[in-house]
Amino acid sequence: MATRVLLTIDTELTWRHHAPGKGWERNYALSVEPARVGLSYQLAKLRSCGLNACFFVDPMPAAIFGIAPVERMVKTILDAGQEVQLHLHPMWTDTDAGGNASDDTVFELIDHGFERQKALIEQARNWLVAAGAPDPIAFRSGSYAVDDDTMRALAQLGIRYDASHNGCEGPWPSALSLPLDQVAPVEHHGVIELPVSQMRTQSGGLRHMQICAVSLGEMAAGLDHAVANDHPLFMAVGHSFELASRDGKRANAIVKRRFDGLCEILAARSGEIPTSHLADLPELRLDMETEPAPASLIQTGRRMAEQLWSNLIAERAA
Repeated sequence: MATRVLLTIDTELTWRHHAPGKGWERNYALSVEPARVGLSYQLAKLRSCGLNACFFVDPMPAAIFGIAPVERMVKTILDAGQEVQLHLHPMWTDTDAGGNASDDTVFELIDHGFERQKALIEQARNWLVAAGAPDPIAFRSGSYAVDDDTMRALAQLGIRYDASHNGCEGPWPSALSLPLDQVAPVEHHGVIELPVSQMRTQSGGLRHMQICAVSLGEMAAGLDHAVANDHPLFMAVGHSFELASRDGKRANAIVKRRFDGLCEILAARSGEIPTSHLADLPELRLDMETEPAPASLIQTGRRMAEQLWSNLIAERAA
């Protein structure tokens, strides 16, 4: 069976634009549709390249803003023929519309116990469906913050897949009792875990295949490694806000080029490594022995130069 590509985009109102007290429409403009390179741009690029992607939508801002911003995200994605699944940042339940958080605000899902995690996931699912999405079959926690209690809660709620395990962010907040370098799908506490793809670093650590974290060359090498070693899945991660500067006011040319380039590579190789919606995944081979992509000194050097340029130039206020 060919390696499948899961191109996943976390789509959300961001805390950094909420904390100063901006209303949801301003936050939406800066974090979901920033600088003309946000959700609508990404959907148009996917369409032009004939690609499928999964958008993990966070409905939790409905706790203070109501369902309207979630409905807008969901409708935009579904109208473009793409898939909506469930994302969750829990801190929205501990704040208000003015950006004021309580002293005991919990930012990571795993800092709640099992019952509270289950209640939050169930509420998030209900809001997502109320916003017009199909009943989700997959989940990704904000900040990749999952533990074994999260898996048990997902299993009890009938959610088939989790896509949160990220060895680069382990052992906290990505805290599943799996090896940090687990990159193959595996059943874990009644849920099929679909780990974020990884590459080794020069120091022996891990770096995850997130568009703002690796160069296009590293992403392409990761794809080649997955295909050459018959991996069932290659999972890349992006965000609705990721192609823009952190303030949401300008496109980040480096990261935008990576996204565009990845889409063009996947379009050119679609017969070999098709992109898939999670709802369309076939039965996956589980418990395979797979390794993250190896480190490359040349690619690492190029990425470090890109990141330096991005931080010094692309993020500088105009």
